[in-house]
Amino acid sequence: MAITLNHTIVPTRDKEESAQFYSRIFGFRYVGPFSRFIVVKVNDTLSLDFDSREKFDSNHYAFKVTEREFDEIFARLKAENIKYGSGPFDPENMSINHNDGGRGVYFRDPAGHLLEMLTVDYKIS
Repeated sequence: MAITLNHTIVPTRDKEESAQFYSRIFGFRYVGPFSRFIVVKVNDTLSLDFDSREKFDSNHYAFKVTEREFDEIFARLKAENIKYGSGPFDPENMSINHNDGGRGVYFRDPAGHLLEMLTVDYKIS
């Protein structure tokens, strides 16, 4: 059996707002409360468990998507006037990248986490 990541905790100031954001923008399935978390299913094997906290570090979450999913998610970003950018150090230049022959974009969630959406895996030597 292959090892898979089952869930990860995403710290945020407002767990409900963040869970709704990921569900709305990415199209993930909103599950709702579980223990002290708000759960969102990314796919059959991975969930994001949002937890409200006063203080936390900003994290980076990267999601590989199909070309069609990229178009759909990108359209939702633009419809909500969410600033985006072509790289992690310029996430608001309102451009996408074409790294390794695919497409990629960076943007921030309501808690300030840096999100990345890409269509092609990075070529790592």
